[in-house]
Amino acid sequence: MKKFLPLLICCFSFFYANAQGSQINLQSNYKAGIVYLTYYMGKNFILQDSSAVSNTGKSVFKSDQKLPGGIYVLVFPGKRLTADFLIDKEQIFSINADTNHLDKIIISGSPANTIFKQYQAFVNVKGKQLQEEKIQFGIAKNAVDSLKHEAAYKKYSKELNDYRVNIVKDKPTSMMAVLLNALKEPAYPTTVAVTHQDSLENYNFYKQHYWDGITFMDDRIIRSPFFLPKLETYYREVMPQSSDSLIKDIDYKLLLARTNTEMYKFLLNWFTDEYISPKYMGQDAVFVHLYEQYHSKGVTTWLNKKQHAAITKRAFMVMANLIGEKAADLDFVDVNGNPSPLYNVDAAYTVVIFWDPTCGHCKQELPRIDSIYRASWQQKNVKIYAVLSEAEKLKKEWLKYINEHKIGDWINVYQSNESLALETKEQRPSYRQLFDVVVTPTLYLLDKDKHIIAKKLTLEQINDLLEVKLKKG
Repeated sequence: MKKFLPLLICCFSFFYANAQGSQINLQSNYKAGIVYLTYYMGKNFILQDSSAVSNTGKSVFKSDQKLPGGIYVLVFPGKRLTADFLIDKEQIFSINADTNHLDKIIISGSPANTIFKQYQAFVNVKGKQLQEEKIQFGIAKNAVDSLKHEAAYKKYSKELNDYRVNIVKDKPTSMMAVLLNALKEPAYPTTVAVTHQDSLENYNFYKQHYWDGITFMDDRIIRSPFFLPKLETYYREVMPQSSDSLIKDIDYKLLLARTNTEMYKFLLNWFTDEYISPKYMGQDAVFVHLYEQYHSKGVTTWLNKKQHAAITKRAFMVMANLIGEKAADLDFVDVNGNPSPLYNVDAAYTVVIFWDPTCGHCKQELPRIDSIYRASWQQKNVKIYAVLSEAEKLKKEWLKYINEHKIGDWINVYQSNESLALETKEQRPSYRQLFDVVVTPTLYLLDKDKHIIAKKLTLEQINDLLEVKLKKG
């Protein structure tokens, strides 16, 4: 499903007043064109500055303000070649780049980049050694050779890990330490799980140590390609997917980040984008919580009016139909014009369907729904409350469809023009808002007291869920 708002690339203001400012002097083998200074932001490059190349190959990026720390990327003329480097405490330095040999780029006056280049060189050597041992292990013809290459692989792996650990230990506040902590795999428990309790304890250990070494009060990490994937994995795979668990964890992360404006922006934007169109049913409660506790209280001043309006509109579309809450009553009329409210339906379960007779997908789905209704649901006190989604506009086609497909024993209802006019006059929310009906058919499953059990599922999913519920009694 498409994201509702591309929030991660909006409205970031990353400048801090500093009298010293910043200046990056670039010497390259180009003689014309534009060089762009960008930085990583999640999966995107964000433009920071640009500079024309002189006929001697010089470009200068100069600002009266300091640049925020992170991994920056030079994009050379033609936008095909790029070079990564670090911005940390040192803000005035020089880069000499031969674009025919970008692996040999020279950066002067920046200790952070000296460490970065040394690390890249070391990783390049160790990476080749590890790959070679992996290949040799795969083609080993006897146990002796296998053991030899396995031991060599472990040795090189340890050397690489020790190198990383030493950087973090010696320079714990450096940009390299921030990056290495983000790249580091979380600690994993060594206890072999035998019982369910063992598995639970191992999971809790992994979850508790997932963010070891990473602080949510340092925004340098968000300007790298490593933080966003780690964040995505944590909330999509590590965290329990219940809305209550997610809300509690999200609030804690935002509390940690409140002292760092840019980290706070990044997290709140990402959380909003992630749960405004959630992957799992029921997680829209997370988005509603974000709206009520943050967006509606005016803390997202960096968003523009259009973004605020879109978030608010979406929040009001879902807050009335959260899983577990009672569905709004629908005071509609049946095919004879008689009142037939949703809350008058006496059933163990009610399947609510919003549809119209001109909808191609509805024409495919309704006969299938009717088939399973007659084969199973009807005998188990499951009733169908079918709503014409176009008020009286399609009443003639609607009645024709009901008669031709013999679904007159469903509870077929529509909103009269009089009811619609009164609703508009009194400025009451429409059924489309109350049930978040943006496409047809839209299906809901309600219990006997009209609490929402499920919404926007397929026929098969609704039937599977009903079978589980009916077996439990």
